[in-house]
Parts: sequence; C-alpha cells; structure tokens
Amino acid sequence: MEKYNSPEYVRTSLAAAISLGIENGSFSKGVHLTGLNILLTYEEGCAGRCAYCGVTQRKITSGPSKKTFIRVKWPTCHIDEILQRLQDTASFERICISMVTHGRAFDDTVYLTEKIKSRSGLPISLLIAPTVLKRKEYIEQFKKSGAEMIGVAIDGATERVFNKYRAKGVNGPHKWDKYWEVLKWSIDVFGKYMAGIHLICGLGETEEEMVQTIYRAYSMGAKTHLFSFYPEANTLLAENPPPPLLSYRKIQIARYLINEMNWGIEGFIFNENGQLCSFNGDISFLLSDGAAFMTSGCPCRNSNLAACNRPFANERPSEVIRNYPHLPDEEQKSKIRNQIKELLLQPVIFT
Repeated sequence: MEKYNSPEYVRTSLAAAISLGIENGSFSKGVHLTGLNILLTYEEGCAGRCAYCGVTQRKITSGPSKKTFIRVKWPTCHIDEILQRLQDTASFERICISMVTHGRAFDDTVYLTEKIKSRSGLPISLLIAPTVLKRKEYIEQFKKSGAEMIGVAIDGATERVFNKYRAKGVNGPHKWDKYWEVLKWSIDVFGKYMAGIHLICGLGETEEEMVQTIYRAYSMGAKTHLFSFYPEANTLLAENPPPPLLSYRKIQIARYLINEMNWGIEGFIFNENGQLCSFNGDISFLLSDGAAFMTSGCPCRNSNLAACNRPFANERPSEVIRNYPHLPDEEQKSKIRNQIKELLLQPVIFT
C-alpha cells in the first residue's frame, strides 16, 4: 500500500486546492487566495500535542487524508501535481511550506524548498518546527535552499499559556525557551523583520501580556502574524469560545502600531487587570485604509500587504470577519468603526 508521506506528498489548504483546481468550490465576492500553503504530512502524524490543533490531535492514516485543520479539510496531493497546476495560476504571491514536529521534517523541508524554488518564481517562506532544529546551522541551510523568510509559531503569548497548551500541560515536546532561541537564530540568519512569529489571541493571556510579547518580538527584529483563536473540532479546546471581538480588535491595533508605525510600549495604557484601556495617541487614522484589520503575515512581492491572507481562517464566512483577506471596503470599514467606537471616543492620554 502506498504511503502518502512527505516529501513526495504534502497537504494543502482547501482554499489553495480550490485555487489550483484540485477541489471544487468558490470564494465569496472579492476574495481570492494569494498565499499557497503547503503542509508536510506523515503517516505517523505530528509529535506535537498542542491542545488547539487539528493536526496534532489525530494520527494521519495512510491514504489521502480527509481530516480537518482550521476547520476544513487539507487534501493530500503529490507535490508534482501542485507545481504543475501552479504554472497555470497567476493569483499567488508567495508559497509557505509548514513543517510539523517529525524527525524527517528538516530534510524534507530543505528538499521541498529547493524543488519549489527551481520550478516557481515565487518567494518562499517557511513555518518551522523549532523542536526538531538542534543548531543554528539548520536555519542557515534553510536560507541556502532558497527560503526568503521564516516564521516561528510560538502561538501562546506567555510561558504560562505555552506550557499549558503546548508543553507540560499536554505532555508535549515543545519548550518556550527553545522557540525564542530559534527565533533569534532566524533573525541572525535572515535579517531583521525577515522572520516573524505567530501568536493566537484568546488562549488565556491578558491583553497586556499579548502586547508585551508583540513588542518583545519586534524589539528582537521579528514582526507578529496574528490569529484569533477559533475552536477546532476533536481537540482539547473544541468547546472554548473565540476572544471577544473588541479585545481582538485592540490587539490588532496594537500589533499594527508596533510593527508598522514603530510605537513603543509606552503608547499603550493598561489597567490593573491587564486590559488595554487607552492609547497614547490618536488611532482614528487606522480607518483610512483599514490595513490594521487585515490578515497579518509574510508580504506580497510588491507591497507590504500580507500574501498569506488565509481567507476565513479565524471565522466562518457567515460570521463577523476578524481578519480581512483584503483591504476592507467602505462598508466594511464602517462596520469596523462601529466595533471600535468605544476606543475612538476615549480621550487621548499623554504621559
């Protein structure tokens, strides 16, 4: 029986499979995918045990997987089929290869990066698995193979949250300090702001802790790619709710001000409960184009807008959009204004 393992086989998001013509389907009006996501896959599954992740909670059996990740199926495809279909698809701005925690993942990621680089003209980002990367030389090899940017999915904004849902609390293999060490290696090798971190809002951190971690990463030379927690079926957090919308909007604003406007931590005012209660400056300009409320990720080739726009990865199309996969239109900006009117009405505080 054929085993559908990387590097010959990979999984890709349903959105990518639709864009490539592998799966039937269509997008909402005005939405299209600009980042092609490729996920390594192994019969043994991922060694991680992260409480919120659909990949790590269930073993992938032999055969094209029908299991879900971010609530939709990620079909298994031969890499040659993806590369062939990619030649006829003009919408993509970037390819991201995502590792899983597996002993073969480093070698297979290098192989896939080299192969994809030789057959496409698109920039390549890697979402890496720090737990299997033992030395800085591993990061250097990623760059030699053709990767342009690196992502480190820290996910939990504090060591407490990280340990609870990724490490000791779930008997997982990951270590908080290791993730930050690998991030430092990535910045050293790829350069400032050519590495980024993933953070998930709504895992039990305070708003102050989230903002402090975004600022810590930026001070090191890494931008933050922000996610709003959304429960995945058949995981330990399947019954947990997403964070309140206003709370998530506050973190989106803070991320944008730090990453794109170079705000210092003194620009944010917190109360005794760790809630972000005001800004040390006027934030109304953020609604001029609405970019602060878009998906954050590695950029397009010719703009700072995120190529990895992940349509509806943080909500269902019928729900309130948290991360817009494009610049919001006037109607959408009006909705955002109403969602954050409490923040816009607050007096500017100068310290």
